[in-house]
Amino acid sequence: MQTNKKCFSFLILSALTFLLAGCPALQEPIEVVLKPDSTKRQSNAMSKRFQDVAPRGQTAVDSAIELSKKNTELFERMTALRQANQELTDENRQLKDRIVVLEPELKQVKKELNEANDLLIEMRIELNNWKTDILGFRSELRDADKAQLEALLRVLEVLGGEVKEAEDEVSQE
Repeated sequence: MQTNKKCFSFLILSALTFLLAGCPALQEPIEVVLKPDSTKRQSNAMSKRFQDVAPRGQTAVDSAIELSKKNTELFERMTALRQANQELTDENRQLKDRIVVLEPELKQVKKELNEANDLLIEMRIELNNWKTDILGFRSELRDADKAQLEALLRVLEVLGGEVKEAEDEVSQE
C-alpha cells in the first residue's frame, strides 16, 4: 500500500512539474485543419446544376412548362420505342415458329435431292455402259445386217430375180 502511495505522489509531482515548466513546442499556436464537408460540396453542385439549366429571367412556371414538354416528348418517344420493340419481338417469334415448321421440310428436300442425285449418277453410269455395249457391237450388227442382205439376195436369185446391181453394191461395202 505504501508503494502505491509513493507511485501516486511521484505521478502528481511529475505532472505538476510539466505543467509549471511547460512544453516549448506547445507554446506555439496550433493550426487546426478540418476536412471539407462533402455534403456541402454536393449540395452546392446540386444547386448550381439547377441554376445553370434555367436561363436568367425564366420563372419557375416557364421551366415547369418546358420540363413538361420535354417529359411529354420523351414519353412519346418511349412509347414509340416500346411499340417498335413489341413489333420486332412478335416478328421474331413468328419467324422462329416458321423456322420450326420449315426445318423438317428442308431435311426432307435435302434427302430427296441426295436420292435424286444418286439415281442420276446411277442412270448416267448405265447409259455410258449401254453406249459402250452398243458401240462395241456396231461391227457385229453390220455383219449381221450384211448377212441378212446376202440371204435376201440369194432368196431373190432363187425366185428368179436379177440382183446384179445389188451384188455390186454389196461387194463394194
